[in-house]
Amino acid sequence: MTETRIGTGTCLCGAVSFTAKKMTASVAACHCDSCRKWGGNAFMEVSCGSEVAFDGVEKLSVFDSSEWAERGFCSVCGSHLFYRLKQTQEHMIPVGLFDDQSDLVFQRQVFIDEKPQYYQYSNKTENLTGEELFAQFAPPED
Repeated sequence: MTETRIGTGTCLCGAVSFTAKKMTASVAACHCDSCRKWGGNAFMEVSCGSEVAFDGVEKLSVFDSSEWAERGFCSVCGSHLFYRLKQTQEHMIPVGLFDDQSDLVFQRQVFIDEKPQYYQYSNKTENLTGEELFAQFAPPED
């Protein structure tokens, strides 16, 4: 699913809103330890590329969560706003924040090797381990 659309949404309290110019319709779940610690469970997200504009930026806080990524949240209500790759500025935005969630399809799970045994999604998805995911971003060998 490579088609994109414009997506809009807000945090829980409405202090921060956003417009994503290239929202995909593909939902993914990340089961890594960091995402589960951040939100209490898998991070269900939509990839939105780098063209994301925020209003209410004075209420947007950013946590430097790793060498390669940072996480944004509303400093008023605590809503998670994004996971952003530092190098490309690609945003993964929690699916529940979008005003229009129609036509979205749960297609991918990553860090499946870190998923705890106490839950299991029934959807048929592409499932990648952390190693398989990172291999997709590795530079090609000469």
